[in-house]
Amino acid sequence: MKKKIDMLNGSPIKSIILFALPIMFSSLLQYNYALVDNIIVGRYVSTDALAAVGNVGSINSFIIGAALGLTSGFTIPVAHAFGAKDSKKVAHYSGSSVVVAFSIGIIIVIIAHLVSTPLLKLIGTPKEIIDLSSAYVNILYFGVPFQMLSNNFTAISRAVGESKKPLYFFTVTVFINFILDLLFVKNFGWGVEGAAAATLISHIIAASLTGFYIFKLNPDVNITKEDMKPHLKTAVEQVKLGIPVSLQFTITSVGTMCLQSAVNSFGANVIAGFTAAGRVENLTNLPMSALGVATQTFVGQNYGAKNYKRITKSVSSIFVLDLCVSIVMSLTLWLIGTPMVSIFMKEQNPAIMEAAHSYLMATVRCYSLVAILFVLRNTLQGLGFTYANMIAGAGEFFGRISIAFVFSKLIGFTAVCYAAPAAWLFADIPLIIIYLIKRKQLLQMEERKEALSE
Repeated sequence: MKKKIDMLNGSPIKSIILFALPIMFSSLLQYNYALVDNIIVGRYVSTDALAAVGNVGSINSFIIGAALGLTSGFTIPVAHAFGAKDSKKVAHYSGSSVVVAFSIGIIIVIIAHLVSTPLLKLIGTPKEIIDLSSAYVNILYFGVPFQMLSNNFTAISRAVGESKKPLYFFTVTVFINFILDLLFVKNFGWGVEGAAAATLISHIIAASLTGFYIFKLNPDVNITKEDMKPHLKTAVEQVKLGIPVSLQFTITSVGTMCLQSAVNSFGANVIAGFTAAGRVENLTNLPMSALGVATQTFVGQNYGAKNYKRITKSVSSIFVLDLCVSIVMSLTLWLIGTPMVSIFMKEQNPAIMEAAHSYLMATVRCYSLVAILFVLRNTLQGLGFTYANMIAGAGEFFGRISIAFVFSKLIGFTAVCYAAPAAWLFADIPLIIIYLIKRKQLLQMEERKEALSE
């Protein structure tokens, strides 16, 4: 039996890369829920259906992204406790996170169904697709508690150094989602509702499998009945860590919704092209995102173990690595990004392809900005300074709002294509400043530790 990756000893970069690879593939499989929905709906229903599914992306980020952001904060103490070799606290924080995640998930389902249709109207969803968009999301939102659970179980697993097992579970569920999508959409003719139902069932299965692993099979997490009882003090501590991450998603998503309203003004073809290009761009985003998540686990465990110098030295190397990855991904988008967009359509549509190409080329020119964002945001999150996420989210919000309400009216869709790079830039600036301050503090803590050991 192979040992887990040791984040506390040995080569940091090697450990992070090995840890990140399963995360990347797991993220790819999770992303396939939305990707498969888009491809099958676009090919077997209509362009309007593709536009309808893509149109809800910003609202999904607002509601589901905020929910999943909470769970990212819940499990930070788990990594700290694991690094400190405190198994009782690992179980305590893990059990509490499960209870809190599911409870909040139920509340979010109720709120989501109340606000989804008004939000679709608010962002200017075209009349020909608003009913399709509404039907899709109102089924999808029943899966929020299960998404929060599976995300929470996965985060617990990664916090204790295991990134491979979630990959196995998501492999199973993505195949289930694909089969159900074909069955419900192509064979049964259920349209966007069928795609949403397939995704909902897949989320339920993912939560069941990841939960079984954490409760029954993971040797580092021994959750008892006592750990599952509500602990107000622990829950408040975890929610305090989760709220800034959640607000980062919420603030960013409000900006994305405003941007979507600008995109919607250009018509269904541009919406479809923007949607398809965004899906392709998100695929090349996964390696940088996975390195970011691995960095969070690495930083969290080493912070718990008081390995402050190891953190500061390693983050510099991770930063260079992620920049190199961003260059490779930029070349990938430049070479094959636009041809990949055609996968989403039965027939080539020049207007869709032109919109998609413009979006992808803008991303290619600025992709290194997102690499900086992932490294610094996850580093600070691993340290427990989740408020940095909220500040970065505000920067992203400003970038997208300025594009949506000012520049899109001046120079049209070209401005929309540069909304994401503008958001990354305005998020990077405060993150760099905060990290430099925290880095100085970590070095001071290391000096004090060394002085005490003498």
